[in-house]
Amino acid sequence: MNEMLKRVAIYPGTFDPITNGHLDIVRRAACLFDHIIVAVSDNVRKNPLFSLEERRTLVEKAVENIDHVEVMVFEGLLVHFAVKLKAAAVIRGIRAVSDFEYEFQMALMNRKLAPNLETVYLMPSEEFTYLNSTLVKEVAGLGGNLKCFLPGAVADALAAKVAEFRRIKTQRS
Repeated sequence: MNEMLKRVAIYPGTFDPITNGHLDIVRRAACLFDHIIVAVSDNVRKNPLFSLEERRTLVEKAVENIDHVEVMVFEGLLVHFAVKLKAAAVIRGIRAVSDFEYEFQMALMNRKLAPNLETVYLMPSEEFTYLNSTLVKEVAGLGGNLKCFLPGAVADALAAKVAEFRRIKTQRS
């Protein structure tokens, strides 16, 4: 396809870690756009468990079998990143009505800063509507099974990270 005619969309997030719900959104977006950029954010306000490089690597492993998907990291304003990459849209996942208020305000702010950048909201499959990274990390910390929430490599990495924190905590005690 002519590079000038490609419809590029960016799916931004912290992805700490990437869940099966995130992957569901990526797959849905890949059916709507010619090229999807999963943009891993360096959002230190969220105090991520995984480093930016670890998150990038885990996302790359998780999306490696989805066509037309690329993983990049970014910092700063999403709209600057999107304009630089000539993206047509930002993809946002909406799990519940409670997500919408924040997402709506963010979309309006982005529109003010980059009027040609659209926001497209996608709902995950019903089986993933309850799923978020914070909840998954809590389950991991309490020793729960992660395989139904995360891709295999991501579940293994999270279990290893939790074990590492436990080991450090035990050594300090």
